[in-house]
Amino acid sequence: MSSIELTPSQKSILTALTNLHRQAEDTVKGEQIAEEVNRNPGTIRNQMQSLKALQLVEGVPGPKGGYKPTANAYEALDVDQMDEAAAVPLVHNDELVDNANVESIDLSSVHHPELCRAEIHLQGSVRDFHEGDEIIVGPTPLSKLRITGTLDARDDSNNILILQIDDMLAPAEEPAH
Repeated sequence: MSSIELTPSQKSILTALTNLHRQAEDTVKGEQIAEEVNRNPGTIRNQMQSLKALQLVEGVPGPKGGYKPTANAYEALDVDQMDEAAAVPLVHNDELVDNANVESIDLSSVHHPELCRAEIHLQGSVRDFHEGDEIIVGPTPLSKLRITGTLDARDDSNNILILQIDDMLAPAEEPAH
């Protein structure tokens, strides 16, 4: 399938839908998406029509109805759908986060110790994370890398946390939570 160019609004709504659908494992109401992206439910309904036309969203009628992302939605968002992904622990202010999976970790500017950053790509909403929060990611499955850092910024539409790295350790032990 060719890559679909989504508007920032469409991408944000589709990302919210895939996150909510993954958590609920059921259809997602337009009102829930509206709340997640801080938009009017009418706007969500209008955007869903264009996302349906792009075959990224399936509408389910009825009282238990709502929206479901299609396989194309995950492809358009460049999200890997794995049945049995290895769990990478994520600790947020000393609390183990159980509703967000770490999808990837990108280390940027590693050559500059004062500016060393990590981009943590999550499957799940990053809305509950705030600048200055302490984040611990890992250990990762293979290298047993654990990164401890302070949240510098977050990218809601791409589910990314950007950390100022305080410490990196490999191999690290499993957290005792």
